[in-house]
Amino acid sequence: MARTVTSGPGPVRRAGTAVARAAQRTSGAVVRRVRRHTHAGGAGESGLAKLIELHAVNSAGDMLITVALASTIFFSVPTGEARGRVALYLLVTMAPFALLAPVIGPLLDRVPHGRRAAMAVSMLVRAILAWTMASVVATAGLELYPAALGVLVASKAYGVVRSAVVPRLLPARTTLVKANSRVTLAGLLATAAAAPIGGLLHLLGPGAPLYGAFVVFACGTLLSFSLPHKVDSAKGEARAELTAGAAATAGGPFLDEEGRRPGKGRRPGLGSVGGPVLHALQANAALRALSGFLTLFLAFLLRDHPLGGLSGPVSLGVAAVSAGVGNAFGTALGSWLRDRGPERIIMFALVGALTATCVAAARYGLLTIALVATAAGVAQALSKLSLDAMIQRDVPEEVRTSAFARSETALQLAWVIGGAIGIVLPLNGTLGMSVAACLVAVGFSFSVRGLVSASRGRATRPRTV
Repeated sequence: MARTVTSGPGPVRRAGTAVARAAQRTSGAVVRRVRRHTHAGGAGESGLAKLIELHAVNSAGDMLITVALASTIFFSVPTGEARGRVALYLLVTMAPFALLAPVIGPLLDRVPHGRRAAMAVSMLVRAILAWTMASVVATAGLELYPAALGVLVASKAYGVVRSAVVPRLLPARTTLVKANSRVTLAGLLATAAAAPIGGLLHLLGPGAPLYGAFVVFACGTLLSFSLPHKVDSAKGEARAELTAGAAATAGGPFLDEEGRRPGKGRRPGLGSVGGPVLHALQANAALRALSGFLTLFLAFLLRDHPLGGLSGPVSLGVAAVSAGVGNAFGTALGSWLRDRGPERIIMFALVGALTATCVAAARYGLLTIALVATAAGVAQALSKLSLDAMIQRDVPEEVRTSAFARSETALQLAWVIGGAIGIVLPLNGTLGMSVAACLVAVGFSFSVRGLVSASRGRATRPRTV
């Protein structure tokens, strides 16, 4: 009887198996290294590592949606038509958002014991909307804008809840500024990784990045429930509003202007924690308006009038990379400056942004535009980290969620105002940088005196951020 000889796997199959095993080992090593960084400093034990990873997923999904919308609304049409499309996008999305914004805080206040579920819902809503937009993004029809509005609202709701839960996951001997910095930096790194992936997916079709966002947000929905149960503990929370006329001790009971507790039935406001938070919000609004202005003004300006002999796309790339590097550096710097106090950090950010914009207005060119974009990125990152830390420090937990909702809404509207100015302004570089300097100067004039007073008042107290 002839003996059957069974040959082993062929060389192609063996090579494929080896490649698959190598890829598995490499991906496993990358995952272990990432988890080692996210779990460092006690973040693994406190649960902060889970929030860091969730925020990275959130930022990656948002970037994929941004790539899809930008490719359709801005890059696919001539400059004149693009300005009209961007203006329509701001109008259709931000006008309803301004009306819905006051509802977000109280709505989240009604589910204080379900923050994990709230974050999961925000992810699930964006997953569904990303899938819906994928089929209509190519035509950029009006049906695209309500879905984009839904994505914006869900993203802001996630941001409000995320900021509110950071103090509950704070590791021992870790400051609020440092914790916020770690979360934000993870988001920036995820955004930087997702941007080229979104560009490659766009080559497959205008809807491909949105299908990718669907997958990312679906994973984020499941990951939300991996957060510790303690983030859902929110005993006795109430609502906050952007109103003035009262003061409170940091983290203590509400007091009226004469130092008395408000009577029954009186609603505490965000102003009830004193002026420092409101002054910090004013400074952040100016810097956020600067960001919106630079984003849209430079996008249109450098597209038609590139600098330094470069092409339009390369000039835009220089500005975008400078802004991204500045944002990442500002986030890392915020962690290093954690012992300085957030009021001083915000003042430093304002002075830096004002100086850079004045220099660019005086000597407009490629290097000064890169300087402005970098300075704006650093200033926005530092000031936002500091504002979050001040709210987490000064606003009592009973109203913290609503305070974040109000502040996030104000900052979003400031960005839109700055962007709207960038759309309607003539495409003149010197004029644009002069307007940018004026935006920062307005915020500086409104906030710096209060921030200086608050910084001096806390100079002899132990720092908690």
